[in-house]
Amino acid sequence: MSAPQRMVVGISGASGVIYGVRLLEILRELGIESHLVISAAAEITLAHETSLKLAQVQALASQVHAAGDIAAGIASGSFRTMGMIVAPCSVRSMSEIASGVTSGLLTRAADVTLKEQRKLVLMVRETPLHRGHLRTMAQLAEMGAIIAPPVPAFYTRPTTLAQIIDHSLGRILDLFGIDAQVVNRWKD
Repeated sequence: MSAPQRMVVGISGASGVIYGVRLLEILRELGIESHLVISAAAEITLAHETSLKLAQVQALASQVHAAGDIAAGIASGSFRTMGMIVAPCSVRSMSEIASGVTSGLLTRAADVTLKEQRKLVLMVRETPLHRGHLRTMAQLAEMGAIIAPPVPAFYTRPTTLAQIIDHSLGRILDLFGIDAQVVNRWKD
């Protein structure tokens, strides 16, 4: 039984909301059903970092779930998905996921993704990192999460921010076996 072409996308309040926005665009282009949950802090960050309105971002998703709706399908293990990407992932969200003590749908959906042994990719956005952050990341990796901070690859010789964002997201989608055709691959 294969999982449907369905991806959960979480956008938390860390800087870098454009990663989540562009991820939704790519998934739409690929015909992959996306289930979006945006934290309250991410809504604030969206207003600070972009000229996009919340409704514009929500319109990119196949389905939008309210941040407090813990009865949403994505909060249940019986709701089959390919996995979940949190882009960007704040340290607060990362810490909630690691502890299993979740305060909203974003972290609950991530917790469910882990318990169902599906891929959970966290694009953690924080620097510098202290020992507590690193221990939490190690704990999550031991639990099965993939920690993938959005670190640019300069061997691609990017000339635009869009190229850097696309390359990072393309590499994230590679983890799910999805070739989004946005990665300038090494020596290809």
